[in-house]
Amino acid sequence: MNNEFDLKLINQYLKGNKGSLKILIQKYLKPIFNFVFTYVGNTQDCEDITQEVFVKAWSNLKKFDKKKSFKTWIFTIAKNSAIDFLRKKKTIPFSAFDKEDGSNFILETVVDNSSSTVDYINNQESRELISSKLKQLSFKNQEVINLYHNRDLTFKEISKNLGESINTVKSRYRRAIILLKKLIF
Repeated sequence: MNNEFDLKLINQYLKGNKGSLKILIQKYLKPIFNFVFTYVGNTQDCEDITQEVFVKAWSNLKKFDKKKSFKTWIFTIAKNSAIDFLRKKKTIPFSAFDKEDGSNFILETVVDNSSSTVDYINNQESRELISSKLKQLSFKNQEVINLYHNRDLTFKEISKNLGESINTVKSRYRRAIILLKKLIF
């Protein structure tokens, strides 16, 4: 029955009813996010991967075999996307920087116990202040911030749009957030 409802939504979308796709996304957004989170364990990466999953599903919806389960299909896309992300990501655990006394200079430097700058950006009351401070950043930094927060693009999509590597885009975003935080606080 669940698959029948999904198939009905897919057919309606393919016939031009854009609201059907919205319903389908709303139905699977949280389960896909939670599923991907079990793989990557990081909210930021999980958001990017989840968005990528829905873009892949949307762009391949015409190819979807309607004899199969949509739920299985989209979760397979999610699993493969998370695994691809993990393969590309080379991480060094923070514990590698632990000193004998138990301190960790990386965590002490990176962790910020104050309110999150990203949360502050999303606060409606702060938009005017942020807008004026954002203009003080370089055009490239403004562009990355706007594409990520206003157009809801993933780092991968921003990378493609700007013709730059994903690592360059992520670094620019991080630097822009740090600069914006310094200007605001």
